[in-house]
Amino acid sequence: MGRARNVLQHIIHSDKTYVCVMALHEAVPEDKIREVCREFVGDIYQKPPLKASVERRLRVRRIFSIEVQEIIGRLVLMVIHCEAGTYIRKLCHDIGEVLGVGAHMAELRRIHTGPFTEDENLVTMHELHEAVIALREYGDEKLLRKVILPVEYAVRNLPKIYIRDSAVDSICHGAPLAAPGVLHLTDDVMKGGLVAIMTLKGELVAIARALMRAHDMVEASQGIVAKPVRVIMKPGTYPRHWKSSKFVGKG
Repeated sequence: MGRARNVLQHIIHSDKTYVCVMALHEAVPEDKIREVCREFVGDIYQKPPLKASVERRLRVRRIFSIEVQEIIGRLVLMVIHCEAGTYIRKLCHDIGEVLGVGAHMAELRRIHTGPFTEDENLVTMHELHEAVIALREYGDEKLLRKVILPVEYAVRNLPKIYIRDSAVDSICHGAPLAAPGVLHLTDDVMKGGLVAIMTLKGELVAIARALMRAHDMVEASQGIVAKPVRVIMKPGTYPRHWKSSKFVGKG
């Protein structure tokens, strides 16, 4: 659980989806509301609100989509898919400014972050509490296994590099991954991007930074292809096949 927690910092920067109720301060025709919302799709400039925990400087955030689901009076129900770090409260305010009537965020619910979605794999704290009680008092772990997912689930959206068993322990000790240690990989690996280094059994070894794109990794016979930024698997889980710290994942 402790090591799995280290994956979270890479998930919180994933794109997010919200259900939002925006309250307009005056009535506006529906077609005008929908037209202005479409104008906010794409790259927008935002300055965090006064109560934000980050520096208040102008920055660019991407809005992937705004779907206006329903308009009742001055209330607008929207589903917003956006880049991490987007302030929906500020987005509502800015939409109101463009409409010329003012607006504020009345309600907000996040329904998707990275690989986690509200209707597929999220649970409430109450459900987690019940699962812990069932384990402690009755020795029943079924509920706990249902609400706590394997750490591999958290990286299912990341590009993946599958490595030889003989390379696993060196990666667990923080060594970079060399080309001979790679068996196969997904074609969405990008140079400079984050990747999940996996065993052949599908176990997460580490989060790493790719030093080559997928095509170049496939063609490479030597050299470093990725450097770990966060090791998840405990050293010693797989047998040690390396002789010194200079070993870098050769199979």
